[in-house]
Amino acid sequence: MKMPDNIKKCEKYLRKAIKAMFLVVIVFHLIVNNPFVVKATQSTLDDNQSVTADTDSDAKDLLGINITTGDGQESLTGAVQIMLVLTIIALCPSILIMLTSFTRILIVLHFTRAALATQTAPPNQILVGMALFLTFFIMAPTFNEINNNAIKPLTKGEITQEKALEEGIKPLRTFMLNNVKDKDLDAMASIAGLDNVSSKDDIPTTVLIPSFILTELRISFWIGFLIYIPFLVIDMVVASTLMSMGMMMLPPTTISMPFKILLFVLADGWNLIIVNLMKTFVT
Repeated sequence: MKMPDNIKKCEKYLRKAIKAMFLVVIVFHLIVNNPFVVKATQSTLDDNQSVTADTDSDAKDLLGINITTGDGQESLTGAVQIMLVLTIIALCPSILIMLTSFTRILIVLHFTRAALATQTAPPNQILVGMALFLTFFIMAPTFNEINNNAIKPLTKGEITQEKALEEGIKPLRTFMLNNVKDKDLDAMASIAGLDNVSSKDDIPTTVLIPSFILTELRISFWIGFLIYIPFLVIDMVVASTLMSMGMMMLPPTTISMPFKILLFVLADGWNLIIVNLMKTFVT
């Protein structure tokens, strides 16, 4: 039985990917076990033996994770700090999308483009850029508070990393608590088994985040429905007019789209949508 061409192509690409993976592993193994690198490292250690002699009182973990100084304080090594920073950078898109106003703004902008039936105008890059900068504008007070209370003291060494994380999450919690609906918060709290909660401040962040996301989806879809109504009326009027004229073969969207754009421009639609959308947030 002859295999389809798409399966052959997939198999070919899979073989190439496996070969490339093995090649990377082999190169990495050679670099790690290179005798010249080992010798260079050994010579470097011998040259720096006099420098490290003054730090014999510092006990270091064999895995390079913890450093215990002479006064008993522990800190993370540079490699682990770099790993933590890279992890935070990798999670930044998720944090930006889910814990800020980005979700509501982007969904409403996409609903607006779909209601206009302009296909790719404005394109996705412009919509994402608009949502991103509007998010920065709305979240500026929250970001400034995080910078002043967490990032700056941490860089100066005034607070620990745990304290910086605690102070950094407080402004985000305040923003989410101001914009979350009690209905969604109660639903998620009941699922988590939190029955005896005296105030919103006692709600864990793991319960607050999904509640906030659910609220953002509900509000954005409700706003999108309201945006659709006037354009839907235009589609209905154009379709009924074409049917009364006997022009059934002509798509109604072809005729209604110029009228939608004209209505949107005359009503200053972008200003109405963006300004009123930003007013829905409580910072």
